[in-house]
Amino acid sequence: MTPRIASILMPLVRGIDPERAHDLALRALRFGLAGADRGADDPILATTAFGIPFRNPVGLAAGFDKSAVAIGPLMRLGFGFVEAGSVTPRPQIGNPKPRLFRLSEDRAVINRMGMNNAGLAAFVARLNALPRPRPAVLGANIAINKEKADPFRDYPALYAAVAPVADYVAVNVSSPNTPGLRDLQGEEQLRQVLAALAATRAGLAGPRPPIVVKIAPDLAPGAVEPVVEAAIAHGVEGLIVSNTTIARPAPLRSPLKSQTGGLSGPPLRALSTEMLKRVARLSRGRNLTLIGCGGVGSGADAYEKLRAGASLVQLYAAFAYEGPALVPRIRRELAALLRRDGFREVADCVGVDIR
Repeated sequence: MTPRIASILMPLVRGIDPERAHDLALRALRFGLAGADRGADDPILATTAFGIPFRNPVGLAAGFDKSAVAIGPLMRLGFGFVEAGSVTPRPQIGNPKPRLFRLSEDRAVINRMGMNNAGLAAFVARLNALPRPRPAVLGANIAINKEKADPFRDYPALYAAVAPVADYVAVNVSSPNTPGLRDLQGEEQLRQVLAALAATRAGLAGPRPPIVVKIAPDLAPGAVEPVVEAAIAHGVEGLIVSNTTIARPAPLRSPLKSQTGGLSGPPLRALSTEMLKRVARLSRGRNLTLIGCGGVGSGADAYEKLRAGASLVQLYAAFAYEGPALVPRIRRELAALLRRDGFREVADCVGVDIR
């Protein structure tokens, strides 16, 4: 099956309960039923971030494959990078069902999954089994368990465990579905977490992959600068802007809009892009790479994030709606927009709207 045929079947999948459909999609990917993108990347899309070469700047956000069961097949769909996770130290089943809601009228998703995943040991084993060289850059997104968690112990231990198998490590302190997790974005707690991570990283004898921190789009204006300063002070290489939102930007048409959880998809785009611009202005010229995430569903959306200060972009909800054929389409559209405006490469357009 080709990615195009897999995407044609997406309307049938959307008729199934969202979580059941997601599980079926992962199973189909595992068995190679989504095919692979055989098209070559346009050379204009090649870029470098964190000192790592990316074939293109379009990535899959964490949350799609929390337990790394289908990372290899996902990498073959044409993404420049794929982020597995969030993974927690111990397996956990997540929140009670139903916990995933498809807001079809808004092309959006609300989830309160609660980071259901198979735990660190299974996660690392699956990533370690991926054949090399990998067709895309691999990110590992780490988080803490809902119960019996110690952030200052758990994040460093998670980093040390995934460091040998990941190209970069994303620290999730912004999911709205784990009680107390977003409190770790507070200045003092975040500095303590990042200091513990830096100490562990410095002591590793093997690989020390770049660290990026994933933040919420709902941070108050006065809370953004301390996050940026803490990241820079402790050697963090980047920020992902942003996670899902607990806000409900108007207008939302779906009757499911009142469900509790994090909202993703087009209604998040403006909010996350404004946050991205704010972070980009604060971090400009300070060696902090930004990844734009939230509402990306087209080449134009990706281009907007790049112009707002992101060096890379991630998508999630649009991929869940449209399937594998979306990835090559975004790449084609993005390449055309870069050429239309006279850019020679992705890096040339990063942050042009905030200069």
